[in-house]
Amino acid sequence: MKKLLAAFIFSLFSVMSFAQIEGKWKTIDDETKQAKSIVEIYKKSDGKYYGKISQLLIKPANANCVECKDDRKNKPILGMEIIRGLKKDGNEFTGGSITDPKTGKTYKCTITRSGDQLNVRGYLGVSILGRTQTWTKVN
Repeated sequence: MKKLLAAFIFSLFSVMSFAQIEGKWKTIDDETKQAKSIVEIYKKSDGKYYGKISQLLIKPANANCVECKDDRKNKPILGMEIIRGLKKDGNEFTGGSITDPKTGKTYKCTITRSGDQLNVRGYLGVSILGRTQTWTKVN
């Protein structure tokens, strides 16, 4: 009985960690397939998930987000919060936004986890009108 209970608890934890997105993730450019940056995703006291650029792997043309339209305008890309306000909904994280510091554009965002990869989808209006990047877990 103890072994069965231990197996159940272990499987519960592995399912819980499987659906978590907190931690450091290497972003891969969907066009060039190059690793661009390390984004650290964390949960704030409001219960929502946010992500900031903690390391740049490719030097951007401009160190600041000159194209950003909101409070991030002309702020350094390194340390910038690019993911804001995601809520966990089953195995998905939705309801938030993601900003592309290169273009300054902000998109609706949905993230799903598959093993050591995140499928990060940014879109305007409807989810089918967007693009997905695959980010990999950094240990």
